[in-house]
Amino acid sequence: SSIFIQLKVYLCIQFVKLIMELSEQELVRREKLNRLIELGIDPYPAALFAVKDYSREIHNNFSDGKSVTVAGRLMSRRIQGNASFAELQDSRGKIQLYFNRDEICDSDDKSKYNEVYKKLLDIGDIIGIEGKLFKTKVGEKTIMVKDFTILSKSLRPLPLPKEDNEGNTYDEFNDPELRYRQRYVDLIVNPSVKETFIKRTAITNSIRSFLNERGYLEVETPILQPIPGGATARPFLTHHNALNIPLYLRIANELYLKRLIVGGFDGVYEFAKDFRNEGMDRTHNPEFTIMELYVSYKDYNWMMELTENLIEKVAIDSSGKNKIDVGNNEIDFKAPYPRIPIFDAIKKFSGIDISEMDESKLRETARKLNVEVDETMGKGKIIDSIFGDICEPNFIQPTFVIDYPTEMSPLTKKHRFKPNLTERFELFVNGKEIANAYSELNDPIDQKNRFEEQLKLSKKGDLEAGEFIDYDFLRSLEYGMPPTSGIGIGIDRLVMLMTNNSSIQEVLFFPQMKPEKKKLSLNENELKVMDFIHKERSEINNIKQNSGLSNKTWDKTIKSLRKLNLITVEKINEIVYISKK
Repeated sequence: SSIFIQLKVYLCIQFVKLIMELSEQELVRREKLNRLIELGIDPYPAALFAVKDYSREIHNNFSDGKSVTVAGRLMSRRIQGNASFAELQDSRGKIQLYFNRDEICDSDDKSKYNEVYKKLLDIGDIIGIEGKLFKTKVGEKTIMVKDFTILSKSLRPLPLPKEDNEGNTYDEFNDPELRYRQRYVDLIVNPSVKETFIKRTAITNSIRSFLNERGYLEVETPILQPIPGGATARPFLTHHNALNIPLYLRIANELYLKRLIVGGFDGVYEFAKDFRNEGMDRTHNPEFTIMELYVSYKDYNWMMELTENLIEKVAIDSSGKNKIDVGNNEIDFKAPYPRIPIFDAIKKFSGIDISEMDESKLRETARKLNVEVDETMGKGKIIDSIFGDICEPNFIQPTFVIDYPTEMSPLTKKHRFKPNLTERFELFVNGKEIANAYSELNDPIDQKNRFEEQLKLSKKGDLEAGEFIDYDFLRSLEYGMPPTSGIGIGIDRLVMLMTNNSSIQEVLFFPQMKPEKKKLSLNENELKVMDFIHKERSEINNIKQNSGLSNKTWDKTIKSLRKLNLITVEKINEIVYISKK
């Protein structure tokens, strides 16, 4: 029937497209997949495979002759006729395998070894192994394979590094963009990457145990918020269809945690995903993890002591020691840490005392110090910029920078002894801030005034100043919040420190990336025309004449190239020009 013919034509077209897109190795693997199916072997079985043993435990607790059942990915093999050595990688490491035809095939039918193993398996395939342990003549701990099961056929070849006879390594999978986009491949072929994320979990577990031992409650607060509060940052905006209201992805969870302190909890903490619609670089990702803790009847002096003890514990729990190499520096996380007021730090590293300067003088001083400022920035933002450019890189060993000016700290209690300052500290390590803490402001009238000052800065043009006043939070303060200290610790930056990584992308499984550019597939005519077109404008008639294409083919080709956004066609003084984009 005509429908059958149309379907057949459609399937043929799709098959041709698939062949054009696949590499030779990918096509061969698909042929092997089909051959397995023909042999009645399911390349993706649904049944449970009962894994009983793992590579690391086998190496650590080796017992000659012990029966084992393992599963993992085939990473290499050396076939020598009726026998073969291979390497299996599971979630905990690698183990050598020994395949022998007569051990696997105890009948006259040798096809499982000769065809399935030798011809239809590929590097990257996931297999289950049953066998017995033994040591080779050179003492290598090995599994004598008695049987194997295909658990997942790999259709793409792994980008495995190669090593020559002189020990030089080639074709390593080390391009950062590829690694971040294809983290699944990165984890397979670069074992150290997996260790980073295992250590990340050890770090968060260490923090949890420290806080749980002190009786603090782990909680969850909203990610979608009607008002983006608790920090000064640009938020992401979304829309709730059912309620027909705008909502924001949270920039901080601070105000909700303080509401819980008002409600009567002594101490609450949360590992929160926060979102800030700002720049991306080696230390900033728009989606990041922070741990915030609030404890009633405490102040920032108490919080400093708690923080240094916590960070020291994290270092020991994750690395087994206080001192950790970070880049070219050895960082000593043993408490206590030195404290320095922010104005003293600026004076120390710039030679200028800015503590009594007004906004105009601060802007002038910043420019003298080659610190970039603009007219939208208020006093607090200018001080922050001076400190960030001049001071931050100098704090290599853990250091508390304390007593920030009021303009920089809209949620912080005023200093009990120093006018115009607040009881706030930030912890700096290796030139980066990893924690920010306050004696929390619990005066609702003062808090309202601070919010209003932030609103003025926002109207002035400061995109990071607070655009909203959270009246519900103010209402909660009016019921009375006990004296409280709070802290936020950047988990991503802390993990960077503890794992000696200089880029935040290295400690996030799936960092935010620009959209992946699709690989364009041009036909012969399109390629020919593109060869004649230059970046500079050329007369379209000359290009058409050089291409040798008929009018109909030319029009079709130009239409396709414009649709792909590869060329620009424009008319200037009655002459039509064409150029590459």
